[in-house]
Amino acid sequence: MSIEPGETPPEARLLRSILWGAVFVAIAGVAIFSALEMYLGNGSKTVRYSGEADIRSEFSLTDHTGQEVTQADYSDRWQLVFFGFTNCPDICPTTLAYMSSVLDLLGDDADQVAPIFITVDPARDTVPVMAEYVSVFHPRLIGLTGTEAQVAEATRNFRAWYKRTEDDSAPDGYFMAHAGHIYLMRPGGEFEAVYQEGGQPPEALAQEIRKKL
Repeated sequence: MSIEPGETPPEARLLRSILWGAVFVAIAGVAIFSALEMYLGNGSKTVRYSGEADIRSEFSLTDHTGQEVTQADYSDRWQLVFFGFTNCPDICPTTLAYMSSVLDLLGDDADQVAPIFITVDPARDTVPVMAEYVSVFHPRLIGLTGTEAQVAEATRNFRAWYKRTEDDSAPDGYFMAHAGHIYLMRPGGEFEAVYQEGGQPPEALAQEIRKKL
């Protein structure tokens, strides 16, 4: 079965379902606990919850300035992380533009957020390519690349999905199918939430992030 550039393959849709399932199970458990706590005398009418899944910010990569970095370099900030590639025809530029709008809406609070774009196509997305690409979207945006092994390890730790798909009509004869999630990670690298561009307006996401800072 052929896959059009930008179309989400069946494997990615399956992974998305599994990922959201894990998040929703955790959310449901914590929400029930919070509701019981409120009912048993807490007195608060606000039920707070935070999804947890086996997702962690753990990587060893190279940023768009040529510096070797790990998750520890961003441990003083929350991380907003997206996986993609610079030759992506639609999902990546749309999502990065969306993330840029969120950063602008955060204003000074954006100082507490590290917006990170990790390539899944390191063969083409070298340091100079990443530097030029991220500069188009936002001055705060951080582009990360590395070896094939380093990128594979990062995607495993985030439970992200990508796959090279041969296509004669694509640049260099292939494109990279990938999931379109935006991960919000805590300063310690723990998972906080996952979003998708189009799932909510940037104003809503900026407001949600600001409440967590």
